[in-house]
Amino acid sequence: MFRVLDLRITVHGDQHVPRSGGAVLASNHVSYLDFIFCGLGTQAADRLVRFMAKQEVFANKVAGPLMRGMRHIPVDRAAGAASYGAAVEALRSGEVVGVFPEATISRSFTVKDLKSGAARMAAAAGVPIVPMAVWGTQRLWTKGRPRTLTRRHTPISIVIGEPLAVLPGDDQAAVMDRLRAALSTLLDRAQRGYPEQPDGLQDAWWQPAHLGGTAPTPEEAAAMDASDRSRRGSAMD
Repeated sequence: MFRVLDLRITVHGDQHVPRSGGAVLASNHVSYLDFIFCGLGTQAADRLVRFMAKQEVFANKVAGPLMRGMRHIPVDRAAGAASYGAAVEALRSGEVVGVFPEATISRSFTVKDLKSGAARMAAAAGVPIVPMAVWGTQRLWTKGRPRTLTRRHTPISIVIGEPLAVLPGDDQAAVMDRLRAALSTLLDRAQRGYPEQPDGLQDAWWQPAHLGGTAPTPEEAAAMDASDRSRRGSAMD
């Protein structure tokens, strides 16, 4: 796919990926394709990443066999203990486990509030958290926009930060604050160093509001997410 689309992929900071031992790879989330590019970011370190993904992906007739074949970890939100245990076991055995601590795609293309799972897993397994930011992937396929998988030559930026040490006694909220700050810094670096700008107002949807784009502000995005949750809850009643 990378060759066919001739994507212009750049990776910065891959020296920060541990060459051995377990690690939690924690990335921002702007696209349905992010896990592919996060995995690509660790290739120079010769590491494969096992991602935690919602159970529905594994139930898909096309994606399911691929996800299972690549040994990713299904997450059943109604019974999360099993997936959490599988992830910690993989970390303890020396594998890299990828997570998106924002849990869902950020419509504002900024870093949302984070779930604490990354800190809990890292502390339980005694491994570091490696922060990563991806940018440009939202132009291919993101929430609320049509897929443009035939777009060629799109720049994709992957920026990896220094590992964050996590000790068993560390305050989880403090760890997640450190991670959110690291992700925000990496994402800002990727956004400001991105080699292209929107081609007019109609194309400005993929740029965050604070950089002059027309993406929703964080507050507007939070309201949209709340509306989605409300609709899902009503559908289940």
